[in-house]
Amino acid sequence: MLDEAGALAALAALAQETRLRALRTLLHAFPEGVPAGRLGAALGCAPSTLTFHLRHLQEAGLVESRRQGVSVIYTARPAAVAGLTDYLTRACCGGRPEACLPAPVSCRGEAAPQGAGATPSEVGPCRSPAGTAGA
Repeated sequence: MLDEAGALAALAALAQETRLRALRTLLHAFPEGVPAGRLGAALGCAPSTLTFHLRHLQEAGLVESRRQGVSVIYTARPAAVAGLTDYLTRACCGGRPEACLPAPVSCRGEAAPQGAGATPSEVGPCRSPAGTAGA
């Protein structure tokens, strides 16, 4: 469960245009991730600038990286994004966040399936059908 310090770190990391765009790009490419060079080209960033911004996202726990041959692949951590959302909405509507949140939407922008039969892969990594964080 995210605490205040973790929420502040995540919000600070996201309060910058390039980092917000990078996270959104990586969420769209989840779970495969994006090689650093391709991410930099998509964002119009020089390699050193991209490294600077991705380090902030990694320190906030929103992004992770792995080596694949000579490439570094960056991947979003949707559970961390969901944790931030949950932290921000935990006290919503008198402790009943499901009463004031819109219907769940997958990270790819489609309406999420409703009901107990929906699996996390059908709902996407942002939100589960019950209105709680997905992984």
